[in-house]
Amino acid sequence: MSPRRAKLPVVIVCGLHAEARREVVEGLLRDVPHSVALHHDLSSAGGGGMVRRSLRDAGGELASDEARLVNDCACCALREDLVPELERLAGDGRTRLAVLELWDSVEPKSMAEVIAAHTDAAEVTNVFAAVDPTLVLPCLSNGDDLAEAGLAAAATDRRTVGDTWARQVEYAPVLAVTPNPAADEEDRALLGQLNPTAGHFLAGSADLARLAFAGFDVEAAAAGQHPACALLPQEADESGVATLVWRRHRPFHPGRLFDALEELSCAAARSRGRFWLADRPDTLLSWDAAGGALCVENTGPWLASLPDAAWSMVPPYRRVAAALDWHPEHGDCCQHLVFVSPGLDREGLTGLLDSCLLTDEEYGSGREVWKRLPAAFDVFLDPVR
Repeated sequence: MSPRRAKLPVVIVCGLHAEARREVVEGLLRDVPHSVALHHDLSSAGGGGMVRRSLRDAGGELASDEARLVNDCACCALREDLVPELERLAGDGRTRLAVLELWDSVEPKSMAEVIAAHTDAAEVTNVFAAVDPTLVLPCLSNGDDLAEAGLAAAATDRRTVGDTWARQVEYAPVLAVTPNPAADEEDRALLGQLNPTAGHFLAGSADLARLAFAGFDVEAAAAGQHPACALLPQEADESGVATLVWRRHRPFHPGRLFDALEELSCAAARSRGRFWLADRPDTLLSWDAAGGALCVENTGPWLASLPDAAWSMVPPYRRVAAALDWHPEHGDCCQHLVFVSPGLDREGLTGLLDSCLLTDEEYGSGREVWKRLPAAFDVFLDPVR
């Protein structure tokens, strides 16, 4: 029996800051012998066009080709092209590291999961987000649709610049930062509070070559972003940038919260977490806002709403997160929202959030009465039939 071939290490480099991204990739190609970079250009994808693939090493371009979108889906096209190319590189016996340079608005989570699910020949060994620190706040505060910015990955792409960039930075365990002399302490504090567990390294640093092989847990990374068990930032206040962690064990009044949405979504450059509505007491809702644009989604039931027999089917990360936050009366049902921004008005924001909770009288009326409150969030959560 022939020995089992080792998997090809793949480091993903993502980010909206194209020049920073290229600096990181070029540094890896220079510092890791026998490494190659694979890049898919989706600049024509927003209009249903072609995807251009290029392969290069430290000496320059090795090959290029084009492919059409699959079902008007950029991720489908990338999957159809990426997996065979990684398997080819893994089989050539010469490539030591594949550097997957993602196009501007492609999120690393989806690509890491494609590689983990669709090939045994390669494995993601780390994810780097390439960042120009002077562009942190401008990107985060940008509520434009990706299509308006010419960055849509497909004609149906409805994401915004701010929330896409935030998820890229929050997913990556390594932030590769360009040494821009125009950056100040506020820029660095904002970046640090968005993803406080990430390591910060200079783009082009030899440290990145070592970190490219450090190892990456795709399942744990997904759990770290899931609203039910996300690894949300902690309280912080540095260089004019603050993080407010707001937690309560009482549901929101749907009408009052709805009326406050515009003010709340604009109160911070970035806010995210999970929340609890009185008229939907069994439903865990996610909150994701950047650049004044808010996305609210139904992410399934709270664990406290499930029968005991169903718990065995729940992923272990979710069970652990619920156990750590368990309330004797409400289980894992709670408000857990985090707001990160320069110039954050902690007192005003806390007061506004608290005013949206059920009053003592409303709370005392019980769940059956809560369910009959005006369903203000149907416009977000129930699609038009």
